[in-house]
Amino acid sequence: QVQLVESGGGLVQPGGSLRLSCAAAGSIASIYSMGWYRQAPGKGRELVATITSAGSTNYADSVKGRFTISRDNAKNTVYLQMNTLKPEDTAVYYCKADGLVETGRGYGMYYWGKGTLVTVSL
Repeated sequence: QVQLVESGGGLVQPGGSLRLSCAAAGSIASIYSMGWYRQAPGKGRELVATITSAGSTNYADSVKGRFTISRDNAKNTVYLQMNTLKPEDTAVYYCKADGLVETGRGYGMYYWGKGTLVTVSL
């Protein structure tokens, strides 16, 4: 059974930095895309950044130049380096794996992590 486990959230002051990690565990043959989404209180879930297995990245305009997504394909792990954090970055951050193919299966599925809370405040 596949699980995505996020870590690295917490409380940080405005202007500070945090690094999130998400590891996909299970019998995994390949993962096409991994990414981060976030949901602020009272709002819908929104894309933050994604990265394909080939290294192509996509960012929300609100985080461009401040956040960097990276990935270790051998470890099925994706990272989000968040710099110059703002109070409006406060949210639960969710990891998502798209096109995840389990060993022995011929098709991919998507999976979500349970989320990690990031709070940016004085």
